[in-house]
Amino acid sequence: MNHLSQTGLRGKTIPFLVLKDGDDVAIARRPIRAGEQLTVNGDSVTSLEAIPPGHKIALKDVEEGEPVKKYGQVIGFAKCPIGKGRHIHLHNLEMREYSRPVEPSKAAAVDYHAKSATPSFNGYLRAGGSVGTRNYIAVISNVNCSASVSNYVRDHFRQRAAEYGRDFPTVDGVIAFTHKSGCVIQPGEPSKILHRVLAGIARHPNIGGYVMMGLGCEGNQLQFIRKEFALDDIKPGESQPAFLTIQGAGGIRKSVEAGIRAVENLLPKASEAKRTPVSIDKLVLAENCGGSDACSGITANPALGWASDELVRHGGTSVLAETPEIYGAEHLLAARAASPEVALQLMALVRWWEDYVRAHGASIDNNPSFGNKEGGLTTIFEKSLGAIAKGGQSPLMAVYKYAEPIRSRGLCFMDTPGFDPVSMTGLVAGGCNIGVFTTGRGSVYGCKPMPCIKVATTTALFDWMNEDMDLDAGTILDGSESVADVGRRMLDLIIRVASGEKTKSELAGVGDEEFAPWIQGPTL
Repeated sequence: MNHLSQTGLRGKTIPFLVLKDGDDVAIARRPIRAGEQLTVNGDSVTSLEAIPPGHKIALKDVEEGEPVKKYGQVIGFAKCPIGKGRHIHLHNLEMREYSRPVEPSKAAAVDYHAKSATPSFNGYLRAGGSVGTRNYIAVISNVNCSASVSNYVRDHFRQRAAEYGRDFPTVDGVIAFTHKSGCVIQPGEPSKILHRVLAGIARHPNIGGYVMMGLGCEGNQLQFIRKEFALDDIKPGESQPAFLTIQGAGGIRKSVEAGIRAVENLLPKASEAKRTPVSIDKLVLAENCGGSDACSGITANPALGWASDELVRHGGTSVLAETPEIYGAEHLLAARAASPEVALQLMALVRWWEDYVRAHGASIDNNPSFGNKEGGLTTIFEKSLGAIAKGGQSPLMAVYKYAEPIRSRGLCFMDTPGFDPVSMTGLVAGGCNIGVFTTGRGSVYGCKPMPCIKVATTTALFDWMNEDMDLDAGTILDGSESVADVGRRMLDLIIRVASGEKTKSELAGVGDEEFAPWIQGPTL
């Protein structure tokens, strides 16, 4: 029996969850004592040892080498014989490779809502048809050598926030986008990635104007980015960007002064932008999870999947990412691909990551972090099966490279690492204008220029970190709300935040330091 129903969990006193018929494990909802008698689907199970909340108890005897199932899927293999009632975790469960064939596409056509029923949000209309949810000025460093100067320019406006806020009330602030690369950069994909990221920030709908700042002698030349992405082609209504180098300006002081003047020239034009009602089909939602626990795949991620499906049905876009964190569940996502070509693209990414980690003597199963494991997640298979719940049930329409512009409507996938700042940087650069970030351990992530809503997987976490969490999905666990109930609340919050309501990370001022382009290749 599946204890997750549309009306919530059946019975608040049930000490465990069985997520799908045939699962070999149940998940503890509370601490289970050694010797405690449990009844699971009419079968008596005695806990042979203490089991922490979120961790797994064996529902049957498992022989060494046998697969163990949760969510109806393999999450690992027994390292040794596991007796019924035993705690299943790192000491007796491990990842082993096994065949996961992709079945022919089962993607169903999207049942779109009538246009008349589609809600609106108040956003900033941009040239070219995109819509911003925020209105920032950006100082973009193309190389680490210009990072300090970029920060000094930002700091000038931060220190005078009251003055500039009074004169330009619709501008959310000035952000410096700095990073650790750009000098000697490898040709091919490493170079293309950095170019896509920087151009993606420059063209982002939440950016009302920008200055791009370099040193002058770096390999990642401003002139190359300007030409490749036609950054000098200004559409009617767009601000004229400025491109500066420290060497060209005559040093640090002169560069800072030139940068300040350039931003001051951008402010009046950016301040002309006014929020106006637009359909939520203009939302491009970034989906990420960090500091996950065993409840992530039970509460927050499925609720985000419900909200994602609703956004797609209204004509919007939702983007999954973190390729190492779909590993072991990629066949389920590929089976929902809108075409065989999309499925093949997704599977090719998975094969690339297998080769990538092998070349560095690593394993994708290294991905579950210390906190993930403390929260009850044992293998990357288990983590991934919970992670893909963020994508709901919509067909997979397109697969994108890291930071590639997102053009398709519906559910999409972007190739990114699992490390949260690097993953979200790619999604933002691809054009996502709002994000939802689920967490079970308590990530305090923020992501300027994109507002990022953080969803707690349990009420205990939400209450403990109430200054940092925007929404409580733990009500699914205690039975007071269903997945759909929380999904509705989440979609409503997405619309409010897109219209200007501040997230907890924005109120805390978090989001300036999380810009982290993916650095591939050797550093020379």
